[in-house]
Amino acid sequence: MTEHDLAERLRAGDRRALARAITLVESGRADHRARAVALLDALGHDRQALRIGLSGTPGVGKSTFIEAFGLMLTGQGLRVAVLAVDPSSARSGGSILGDKTRMEHLSRDPRAFIRPSPSQAQMGGVARRTREAVALCEAAGFDVVLIETVGVGQSETMVAGMSDLFVLLLAPAGGDELQGVKRGIMEMADLILVNKADGALKPAALRTMADYAGALRLLRRRPQDPEGFPKAMCVSAVAGEGLATAWAEMQALVGWRRETGHFAAARAEQARRWFEEEVRAGLLAALTRPGPARDALHRLGDEVEAGRLTPAAAAEAMLAQLGRG
Repeated sequence: MTEHDLAERLRAGDRRALARAITLVESGRADHRARAVALLDALGHDRQALRIGLSGTPGVGKSTFIEAFGLMLTGQGLRVAVLAVDPSSARSGGSILGDKTRMEHLSRDPRAFIRPSPSQAQMGGVARRTREAVALCEAAGFDVVLIETVGVGQSETMVAGMSDLFVLLLAPAGGDELQGVKRGIMEMADLILVNKADGALKPAALRTMADYAGALRLLRRRPQDPEGFPKAMCVSAVAGEGLATAWAEMQALVGWRRETGHFAAARAEQARRWFEEEVRAGLLAALTRPGPARDALHRLGDEVEAGRLTPAAAAEAMLAQLGRG
């Protein structure tokens, strides 16, 4: 199948074509990479979905929330794609990729598409090709794309750079889990949702929400935020409570950003960042391909290992050689 045929099937909403296209862009083979670039070029970017990045501490109920939230959206007639990034083993490189089993009902919904992907040791809580997978989902006609990161950490905020909204999920009385990353996360989060706000946990959830609402008021409001944002809310994915209100707040924020031009400006900035990161990744990849650059890298590495060169001096020599190339 040619890239043109795959593009036509994908734009027609063919789910198998979408799965095949994502597999293509995730491939590390050089010939597949060339085909992936041609496919993305053929698709263009005339279709846009609402991109929602979602992160949270382990055990906060991300999968449960996504399933309940996704089913609510599909019930409104929207098409929802879920890109779930699973952590890869540092030793084997493998991933469990069990998100479909955790979202049993949503995975059977004809208006939903769930794609788990391995992080492949990529920093940032997302996979290397998540941006391209988002573009493919948009081309396939999905209205909302949910990007679930591997979990909260200093680097997981990268998802904010590829989404229109960044949602942080917290558990009741779970604030201490975010002490090391709180400021970075909270400066980027558009909406903080305290999940599991039901039953005996509801009072704790309300206290946690109040604590974070107070903390958000102390942060400087960003130019892309209207009055009242960012904000903290309580939800219960299990009971289905607060989901409609959270969705209404997301729509209000995105609507304001569209009217004020912040939405288009953010998309343009994300595209530029995507380009720059592709260039950096390509330069790093060039060091692993057979040729003078890889030979110089190995030779200078041997010099450093033998103690004849300092790491800083070897790095300068390597960069100088790349500059001449």
